[in-house]
Amino acid sequence: MSDAALGFIGLGRMGAPMAARLAAAGHALTVHDAADRRDHAPANADVAAACPVVFLCLPDGEAVAEVCDAIANAATRTTTTIVDFSTIGIEAAQRAHGRLAQHDIDYLDAPVSGGPAGAKAGTLAMMITGETRSVGRLRPVLETMAENCFHIGTRAGQGQAMKLLNNFLSSTALAATSEAIAFGEDHGLDLGLMLDVLNVSSGRNTATSDKFPRWVLSGTFEGGSTTNIHAKDMQLYADSVAATGADSELGGVVSRVWSEAAAALPGKDGTRIYEFVRARRRHSR
Repeated sequence: MSDAALGFIGLGRMGAPMAARLAAAGHALTVHDAADRRDHAPANADVAAACPVVFLCLPDGEAVAEVCDAIANAATRTTTTIVDFSTIGIEAAQRAHGRLAQHDIDYLDAPVSGGPAGAKAGTLAMMITGETRSVGRLRPVLETMAENCFHIGTRAGQGQAMKLLNNFLSSTALAATSEAIAFGEDHGLDLGLMLDVLNVSSGRNTATSDKFPRWVLSGTFEGGSTTNIHAKDMQLYADSVAATGADSELGGVVSRVWSEAAAALPGKDGTRIYEFVRARRRHSR
């Protein structure tokens, strides 16, 4: 890649550490965040004018569509490639791809997994959809932010499909582990001991091996992903399954549980679903 500035739009809990890794690697950056009210913060159009490649890390499909339109319609634009790290669902990614193709802008959906800690450490998993040539050209830069870069396919939305199925499994494990641990506590079992047993048994998963020991057992509840994000992603998964005409009874249940947890604990860390599940069990008795 050339030495031209890279654009980065969306400096939230994931975007800020990802952009920081690019800067630390020596890349010139032009950045913008909607929450930044400083007068010198560049607008999306300024990013489009300065940067051939722009990265997005935004909360939802509506935000991505708005930013893509602003870049595509900028009076002066050098942007020819947009790489989208957001989790927005298959249909939103396909719409963004189609909209940008009309303006000769290449769109790569490249959602990431690993949370803020992984973004800071550069250990993210990145699920990239795009033409092989485009992915190969960008890979050295992407590997600055993600230790594991996977080229998922060339059809718009395939990266989103991979991310949604991953998040479905992760969110299901966290919710199911919360219920299992609450069940054990009902029978007088110690939380730490249950985790020790599970982590050398067939019930082991990312919740028992990582989230519960680090964030629940410690009482810190700082896993990095909020209840609202889990609920959003599970709804995207359920909607994407429904769009294929298939049934997902389990997906519907998991989506409902997370939606209820988000309503009860809005904006709270996702690991607090354990407290939600435990309290609801005790209230129902």
